[in-house]
Amino acid sequence: MKYLFALLSLIVSLTAATPDGYKIETIETPEGVRFHVTGMDIDKQGNVYCATRFGDVWKLQNKRWQKFAEGLHEPCGLLVEEDGSVVVTQKPEMTRLIDSNKDGVADRYIELTSEFGFHNNYHEFNFGGVKDNEGNYVGTLNLGHEDSKAFGLSLMVTRGGYRGCAYKVSPSGEFKIIASGLRSPAGLGKNSSGDIFYTDNQGDYVGTSMLLHLRENHFYGHPASLIDKDFTAEKLKSMKDTDFDKMRTRPVVWIPHNEIAQSPGNPEWDNTAGKFGPFSNQFFIGDQSRSSLFRVSLQKIGDTYQGCVFDFMTGFQSGAMRLRFDAEGSLWVGETGRGWLSRGAKMYGLQKVSWDGTLPFEMQDVKLTKDGFKVTFTKELDQESISNFTIKSWHYDYTRNYGSPVRGIQPVSFSDVNLSEDKKVLTFKVPLSEEKVFSFDFSQLKSLVGKNLINKHAYYTLIKKL
Repeated sequence: MKYLFALLSLIVSLTAATPDGYKIETIETPEGVRFHVTGMDIDKQGNVYCATRFGDVWKLQNKRWQKFAEGLHEPCGLLVEEDGSVVVTQKPEMTRLIDSNKDGVADRYIELTSEFGFHNNYHEFNFGGVKDNEGNYVGTLNLGHEDSKAFGLSLMVTRGGYRGCAYKVSPSGEFKIIASGLRSPAGLGKNSSGDIFYTDNQGDYVGTSMLLHLRENHFYGHPASLIDKDFTAEKLKSMKDTDFDKMRTRPVVWIPHNEIAQSPGNPEWDNTAGKFGPFSNQFFIGDQSRSSLFRVSLQKIGDTYQGCVFDFMTGFQSGAMRLRFDAEGSLWVGETGRGWLSRGAKMYGLQKVSWDGTLPFEMQDVKLTKDGFKVTFTKELDQESISNFTIKSWHYDYTRNYGSPVRGIQPVSFSDVNLSEDKKVLTFKVPLSEEKVFSFDFSQLKSLVGKNLINKHAYYTLIKKL
């Protein structure tokens, strides 16, 4: 096994891509502790709280670690409250941890809810770490796997108990199911408007990993959870995938498998006001398998979010699963390689990404226009290179099969290429089709001083035209 990790480390070092101005710092974790970070938050004083997959919560204060809680069942979400209590989502329940005597260790474990039930299936993860604008705690429930007593139409299954659903818990403890059709919703986050988003992992009924806008009373595609929503097993077994397709809400973005991600974690909104570089008001997301970060720019058309995916950084020591920005604008990356091997050489860890103010040459954003696209760059472009790019489009199957290859891939023509007066904005016309991924390859573009992009590709998910 050690030789496998050594090989993975070599591969990462040879393929790592880091934009100019960004560096990764490794944070020392408690000695002898299997520090698989599956939940993370930072309080207003800058103290970092990490939940580990083995059931502990640790607090980093003044560069010293202290165990805050223990004995939890695979917590996969963590939120620090204003009063200093900590809310974790562990497999069987959502729990509040309180240090009532102020000795730095939680002495009260208060159940907020366990109404969704738990059937001791290893895949019944419970994700959290966010509150909505009304102060409700929001969680998402993973479907089970390989359970002969459970209901399913394909790989992922449920014994009931709202598996594959999203829920909220009010401050007074009222539990409510808010959405269904989730498969493996591995992370939650929200934007500056308070809209909540989650990532789902490729698998049955999920052609490739996705970022989705979580809204009440919506169905997101995996039918197993419908058995808790007035559907009988007989009814669901009689329905075709095309029937479920008509019911489902489309994602914000499809995340190209292998090219960008294989197992994405929580989306973290860049609210640093430029402290982390020129990507404010975008989501950063870690990938557990690729040990990488990527980002998503949103565009809202009516009540529909859609947007563009860009790779950002590779070369982390383990799978990047949990992200949080601190007050200084650094991005903390909680990592784990357990269960699904990551490219990083280590099985777990904690790292931090910071920006030194050097402006990288990157695509800053891609936006849909009425007849094509507008691409904004962080630096001026060389006029002679602006037409040296290619575009392709494709879609993914929606079926009960595990994942989907790209389908209907074809070159896309473009015309009327125009560079703005400041030489940073490229516009062009494209024949547009809905429910497609548009892939842009800007490998041959150069900056005004002849530099190539570090991240050369962008992937825009077009759900709705302007």
